[in-house]
Amino acid sequence: MRDLTVLLENLKFQLISGSIEQSVNDLVFDSRKANANSIFFAIVGFTNNGHQFVNQAYEQGCRVFVVQENIDLPGDTSILKVQDTSEALGLMACNYYENPSRKLKLIGITGTNGKTTTTTLLFNLFTQLGIKSGLISTVVNKIGKDVIPSTHTTPNPVELNQLLAKMVDAGCEYCFMEVSSHAVHQHRIAGLDYKIAVFTNITHDHLDYHKTFAEYIRVKKAFFDGLTKDSFALVNSDDKNGMVMLQNTAAKKTTFALKTPSDFKGKVIENALSGLVMTINQIEVYSRLVGDFNAYNLLAVFGVATLLEIDSMEVLRVLSNLESVEGRFQYVRSAKGITAIVDYAHTPDALDNVLKTINGIRKSTEQVITVVGCGGDRDKSKRPKMAAIAAEMSDKVILTSDNPRTEDPIKILEEMEAGLDEETQVKALTIQDRKQGIKTAISLAKAGDIILIAGKGHEKYQEIMGVRHDFDDFKITQELFNQLNK
Repeated sequence: MRDLTVLLENLKFQLISGSIEQSVNDLVFDSRKANANSIFFAIVGFTNNGHQFVNQAYEQGCRVFVVQENIDLPGDTSILKVQDTSEALGLMACNYYENPSRKLKLIGITGTNGKTTTTTLLFNLFTQLGIKSGLISTVVNKIGKDVIPSTHTTPNPVELNQLLAKMVDAGCEYCFMEVSSHAVHQHRIAGLDYKIAVFTNITHDHLDYHKTFAEYIRVKKAFFDGLTKDSFALVNSDDKNGMVMLQNTAAKKTTFALKTPSDFKGKVIENALSGLVMTINQIEVYSRLVGDFNAYNLLAVFGVATLLEIDSMEVLRVLSNLESVEGRFQYVRSAKGITAIVDYAHTPDALDNVLKTINGIRKSTEQVITVVGCGGDRDKSKRPKMAAIAAEMSDKVILTSDNPRTEDPIKILEEMEAGLDEETQVKALTIQDRKQGIKTAISLAKAGDIILIAGKGHEKYQEIMGVRHDFDDFKITQELFNQLNK
């Protein structure tokens, strides 16, 4: 297939693949985009199949088709049959944009939790060191100081290579990008050359898509299996699946950890809301970030920078000044002394980690009040688990809506409530309206109490029946603090 793309790389066709929606990998073909200068890639999606649209594309003038199934079209067409059209699209996009990933150092971070924080910290670190870099993340994409809105954790292959090409043209030396399991499975990263691949951890998530945890692990591992001998694989060896990621990789193998021997070893000395003190390779460093989960993120950042031959002491100096990433353990205090923490924790493990951190730094007299919901059209099996964790580790819990999407929010809440037993039910309130849920939590809190608002983090919208409504947890909390805690 790689030979095929080399043959076509000089043909200045407009690449048309339809629009691939990340969460379900559906293909929706816009016939108005097809013309005689188009190649149509028939992507086999999660619920739709691009081969359904080949006749429509032909009628609009398209004459070159890349397919993986047999199709019947008139004789004036060129039909290229490949094993996997998604992979072919990725390889073609790399060639079309002259393989931009080979012209800078591309660092990919994958894992259930920590991708956004690690990627953003790396970008901020290198920016403060005066090294122009690019960022591709769930929250935002950046080329140096230029901000480009982000719609997916990992863009589709055409958009991704176009973005990397712009980074090259702008003089970026590095690009730090999140690599989702969806992106690996859908071959969005096919053909890209990575200098370093990082594995943060793997826990319960995305089983609506991958179906089994074993398949989820296999897909993550495929990212490392595709690395070359000239690259590095850096994994969290405290995660039991960290070493699994290294089993078949040709890359140089390196590790980071808090609990086990590793190349980049850390130890947390102090943990408080104001930040943490830890050692990294026996050197003491202060960070404004909070919690063991952020200690792992800092170790990963230090490991990447070291492998890229950046001076270690300079890295540690800048790390101590970096602030928390938006929507990741982001906190605000009211005039009455109530602390609210907004965090993207939307998996059982992430919620457990955040609540462990809060319980580790609070005093015995303080209440922990958790506001949490679960997204619609996503893995349903984690809903009762999320509620159980919240109730078990908090003094009071408010179950509320997250992004119900196309599901009935009441049904989602009922599935969350199923995780509560007789003992934890008495701690819990169910309030469908998220703003009212946050308001209730603030009303229940006293001076010194800590409110965790979990699940949405950086998101500034709430999606209900396909419509996105303005909703910013952090902003709403600030407004409610001003109203209720004067």
